[in-house]
Amino acid sequence: MQSPETAEEMLQIAVDAAASKGGEDLVALNVSEPLPLVDIFLLVTGNSERNVAAIADEVEDKLIEAGHKRVRREGRAEARWVLLDFGDLIVHVFHQEERVYYGLERLWKDCPVVPFDLPEHAADRP
Repeated sequence: MQSPETAEEMLQIAVDAAASKGGEDLVALNVSEPLPLVDIFLLVTGNSERNVAAIADEVEDKLIEAGHKRVRREGRAEARWVLLDFGDLIVHVFHQEERVYYGLERLWKDCPVVPFDLPEHAADRP
């Protein structure tokens, strides 16, 4: 398992990448206690299938460029819920409807939120 610092570095790379493609409602949860093989879930919302795919592709590209290995990717063809597994960080990129329907925040409500910095350009959006 990687160090928590590495997971948080990966999280920030993923946040920056998702925000650069219009990702919304970013939430990071520390799931290391109930899931010992994973440290952080990052949840991101896209507003269309095309946007979900673009966000997922950018996150994947930036993490790979930074030297992190993707373990698994699921859902890219449908682009309604794309899961990117990078070991200690799992990124869930949802279409708005799927995010509400599956409610991962509800399922993991006992897990602490992991703070991260939103890029300035993302904070300027309405």
